Amino acid sequence: MAAPIKPQPNRGPNRGPVKKEPEHRINDRITAPAVRVVGDGMEPTIMDTRDALRMAYDQGLDLVEISPNAQPPVCKIIDYQKFTYELKKKQKEMKAKSSKVVIKEIT
Repeated sequence: MAAPIKPQPNRGPNRGPVKKEPEHRINDRITAPAVRVVGDGMEPTIMDTRDALRMAYDQGLDLVEISPNAQPPVCKIIDYQKFTYELKKKQKEMKAKSSKVVIKEIT
């Protein structure tokens, strides 16, 4: 006999805030055992994630996973808040520069 189907609770308009998953994994959220570390003024090197984290903490910056699908994942040692600010600024600039297409009807 199949298990009885439980009714879903009433999900009205007041469902609460939507929890967004962050775009990039930072610091302790990086799960790869080894990463390729890139940054300003340093050669791209492959190193253990713990060593890369230690290097970032020593510089007072964050280790941010830029390309998680690469083998090994590419991480960058940067200030994460400054990084997100610059991304938002670029997106806003791109939106302002994009031209809107206007279609005129011939009657």
